[in-house]
Amino acid sequence: MRLTSKPVLCNYYVTYRCNARCSFCDIWEKPSPYIKVGDVQKNLQDLKRLGVEVIDFTGGEPLLHREIDVFLRMAHEMGFITTLTTNGLLYPKLAHRLKGLVDMLHFSLDSSSKTEHDSGRGVACFDFVMESIQVARQLGERPDIIFTVFKHNLSQLEEVYQQITQPNKLMLILNPAFEYNGVAAGEQLTEAELRYLSGFGKRKGVYLNEGFIELRRDGGNHTNKPVCKAATTTLVISPENELVLPCYHLGTKGFPINSNLYSLYHSKEVNALKQLEGRLPACQGCTINCYMQPSFAVEVNKYFWKALPSTLKYNLYKGTWKRLVGL
Repeated sequence: MRLTSKPVLCNYYVTYRCNARCSFCDIWEKPSPYIKVGDVQKNLQDLKRLGVEVIDFTGGEPLLHREIDVFLRMAHEMGFITTLTTNGLLYPKLAHRLKGLVDMLHFSLDSSSKTEHDSGRGVACFDFVMESIQVARQLGERPDIIFTVFKHNLSQLEEVYQQITQPNKLMLILNPAFEYNGVAAGEQLTEAELRYLSGFGKRKGVYLNEGFIELRRDGGNHTNKPVCKAATTTLVISPENELVLPCYHLGTKGFPINSNLYSLYHSKEVNALKQLEGRLPACQGCTINCYMQPSFAVEVNKYFWKALPSTLKYNLYKGTWKRLVGL
């Protein structure tokens, strides 16, 4: 049973440029412009008309955009829930400009070891994450730590939890790694490792979408009966101001928006691609978290029920439900 036919999320790529070189990501390899204020303003108006509730300003590294605070302020004042994930390199410098504008602020941290974290990210950013935590707390912000989980760093979870997130009263978000477009995530987690991760997710101050675990046990998305609803739950806007379908990671086609996002989204050509969500050959076995999370939220099935407890836990902790009901 589908709960809503409206899209709920916009992944808004402000630029593909990045000041890190993560081994599990290829976005930073792409040439990229930066989004423009006028386009963002018009697109946000259309996103509101379409029913979108959450805007994730992403990249690349979103803090590389000099006007990122302008975009966040516009979205925040329009009533959107705003999210942003950063490697921390620029946050201490920009923190005062961002104060109060990001509902879900995430700092990426994949190890309690400076050497291991910096090696995976391809740049020395561990110390900046530690500084970012302190700066954010001094400003009264409530950031989260997002930990991308691989087989090789699973053993680091305990130390990150005990030494970093719990002492600083931060939520630890567990983000199981996924493969796409030939970008490898390493050896897949075993059933025993998935059980460990699932158990860890039940701890105080930890968020793990159990739907992610269940989907991996099931072998990912299946094209004959797709769980992925990427194209109808999520709008992807590129730095070139194009609507990308069916999702960024497949990106089979980009449609120039030309100040007409609302009509474009309902056009015949876009609707035809929406019908292929989760059914393309590359969709087989997909476990991409950023599209599965909204997919689990809009259709009542086993993944919906698996995801629901952690979703409620996180939204109660962050207080984002108040934004949804206008409090």
